[in-house]
Amino acid sequence: MDLIVHSLYSHKEVFLRELVSNASDALDKLRFLSVTDPSVLADGGELEIRIKPDQDAGTITITDTGIGMTKDELKDCLGTIAQSGTSKFLKALKENKDLGADNGLIGQFGVGFYSAFLVAQKVVVSTKSPKADKQYVWEAEADSSSYVIKEETNPEKMLTRGTQITLYLRDDDKYEFADPSRIQGLVKNYSQFVSFPIYTWQEKSRTVEVEEEEESKEGEEATEKKKKTITEKYWDWELANETKPIWMRNPKEVEKTEYNEFYKKTFNEFLDPLAYTHFTTEGEVEFRSVLYVPGMAPLSNEEIMNPKTKNIRLYVKRVFISDDFDGELFPRYLSFVKGVVDSNDLPLNVSREILQESRIVRIMRKRLVRKTFDMIEEIAEKDDKEDYKKFWESFGKFMKLGCIEDTGNHKRLAPLLRFYSSKNETDLISLDQYVENMPETQKAIYYIATDSLQSAKTAPFLEKLVQKDIEVLYLIEPIDEVAIQNLQTYKEKKFVDISKEDLELGDDDEDKEKESKQEYTLLCDWIKQQLGDKVAKVQISKRLSSSPCVLVSGKFGWSANMERLMKAQTLGDTSSLEFMRGRRIFEINPDHPIVKDLSAACKNEPESTEAKRAVELLYEAALISSGYTPESPAELGSKIYEMMTMALGGRWGRSDTEKDGAATSEANVEADSSEGAATEVVEPSEVRTESDPWKD
Repeated sequence: MDLIVHSLYSHKEVFLRELVSNASDALDKLRFLSVTDPSVLADGGELEIRIKPDQDAGTITITDTGIGMTKDELKDCLGTIAQSGTSKFLKALKENKDLGADNGLIGQFGVGFYSAFLVAQKVVVSTKSPKADKQYVWEAEADSSSYVIKEETNPEKMLTRGTQITLYLRDDDKYEFADPSRIQGLVKNYSQFVSFPIYTWQEKSRTVEVEEEEESKEGEEATEKKKKTITEKYWDWELANETKPIWMRNPKEVEKTEYNEFYKKTFNEFLDPLAYTHFTTEGEVEFRSVLYVPGMAPLSNEEIMNPKTKNIRLYVKRVFISDDFDGELFPRYLSFVKGVVDSNDLPLNVSREILQESRIVRIMRKRLVRKTFDMIEEIAEKDDKEDYKKFWESFGKFMKLGCIEDTGNHKRLAPLLRFYSSKNETDLISLDQYVENMPETQKAIYYIATDSLQSAKTAPFLEKLVQKDIEVLYLIEPIDEVAIQNLQTYKEKKFVDISKEDLELGDDDEDKEKESKQEYTLLCDWIKQQLGDKVAKVQISKRLSSSPCVLVSGKFGWSANMERLMKAQTLGDTSSLEFMRGRRIFEINPDHPIVKDLSAACKNEPESTEAKRAVELLYEAALISSGYTPESPAELGSKIYEMMTMALGGRWGRSDTEKDGAATSEANVEADSSEGAATEVVEPSEVRTESDPWKD
């Protein structure tokens, strides 16, 4: 008993779920047995459950008109913990094939009744079976190791048929669980879809008309009595489980508006879902489910990528079990999906709250994921692309996370991905569209990863590919690059990062390439000598057309984008950063004037200070344009200012002499004004136009 009260159940409130489930089982048994023996029904009234909390007395009374128990059954079922009456009944059904198969009873473990002691100090069970003439009472205290069974003699407490359980609540639990509104809420949460009506004792109000007497003055005759409306409160039974389980109905008979209403009511949503699916699986694992894709992403950051979102409500035989899962039924990247799952044979633990890791759960998870993909694919295939656009804006990151975490579903995830590209800068395209637009000679899917669409469009890596009309995918979100690297291929086409070394475009002119290498070998060696360990090597570029140079990353190291992301990590490790940074290769464009000038400088004046400065500035500029961060931004600024001074000095005709003259005249004006001399205004007699140095 101590184990049940303190260890078995994690929430006290489940006592009501267990007791209502037991009552439902008792009604099920009666209904089933009445098929072969109508006399068990007798005049016991409707098949129903009634729950009456009493705040003054601190009690809860649960009454059902089910099968009831005999004295021996009381000893067997309530006298021994974990002695399940339901399991015995099912065993008897299986042994007697004439009675039929399992009729879907809820109780399995025989400990459900004892959950009453989670909140009760004393429990009294009064029961009357159609098989017995007498009514018996079972009574036990929470702290006692014994129980009492006696015959009911009080005529006021007699039952026609069924069971009445009275819980005498502990002092700590009286305020919470004797509250009628709390009981109503628990029934709606846990037992809303039980197939028998559940009534709760509730306070209600109604308007009534009452007569009001007016005081008459002396000597006046009494006037007619006036009527006024007042509100009075009263207590009555209220049906708590009006809603029928939508998943138990035939999908062909349920309207779309009914699915939407059920979704909004169950999950407290205000927008209609983007899509839904209603299905039943049969075979070794049987369950019914209705799943929804929400109309918008979660507003709270805590709910994003959180496996414990309470989005999936698990039922067993229409009794709510839990919505607190840690990835057992859905993977993390599909945690945004909402819905209900109702199974008859889930492997729950003894308290019904935790799923046991088993083959059945794995099969269920696999089927739920497959149905979810079918639902998302239906949105993607619609003629109206707005729905998928909404889906992608809300849940695109989840799909990319799936590429990283779920390698087994890459074939289903990849067609759902959407990206901007060099040919579609305003509309997102799928990988299927990219492959369809590829020329026959193209053997790979090219991409570039940056921090924004603007920086992707202006990256120097694209120049030759755009010139050759090759489409490049823009990966502009932090998760994109890792997702694509995990996919590796799509429809036998490899993904290639155009910012890394050894870029093959498939139509290179080998003779021209050989000539360029020979011509610029000396320049490459000279630049490598100036830059030292900053770069692994210097080579002629195949990817540039208008930029003078670019800095590419090694084939197996981090790209510039990945390096930037890793540096931004809160718990980033600088030692691993240095290791994974990889080699950087400095590529030059042999057709650019700056490179030609430097080529002449290395041949004619290799020790020129200005030429060496130009190489350093070229490297720093390539760092920035290639997406890297310069090691010393201030030093780079100084070099740029210096080059600007050299380029702009004297360009607008302001010589050193003029500067000195201007300074002297300004000083004279200040001296005159300080002596208090009056300013003389001279009218110009002739206007001269100065020559424009830009036109000369």
